[in-house]
Amino acid sequence: MEYVFVYGSLRKGFWNHEPYLKNSKFIGKGKTKEKYAMYVNIIPYVVENEKISHIVGEVYEVDEKTLKRIDCLEGHPDYYRRKKVSIILDSGKEIEAWLYFYPESCGILVESGDYKDYRG
Repeated sequence: MEYVFVYGSLRKGFWNHEPYLKNSKFIGKGKTKEKYAMYVNIIPYVVENEKISHIVGEVYEVDEKTLKRIDCLEGHPDYYRRKKVSIILDSGKEIEAWLYFYPESCGILVESGDYKDYRG
């Protein structure tokens, strides 16, 4: 089993959650330990090399099959690239989870790091 940190359409209440994560174990809400930049250009994405805000999201425990399905959705490794990062859960616990990064910035910056704050 692996942990995956989701910050956009895979979060509960968004369009990709049910098809991809409805059977996965919810670990908790949290944010990245390090700062990154979130942009929206139709869909949200996070850029690793810009240090603007902690990214807000949810952590799920996923099996290999689910991780591969998410890789396919995200176009890993050709579109998004996943990398393990430290996540601080709202409970205070720190865990390592996969996060999908986009290689370049474009679109509208979400300064809060929370896709739910985007009003595009």
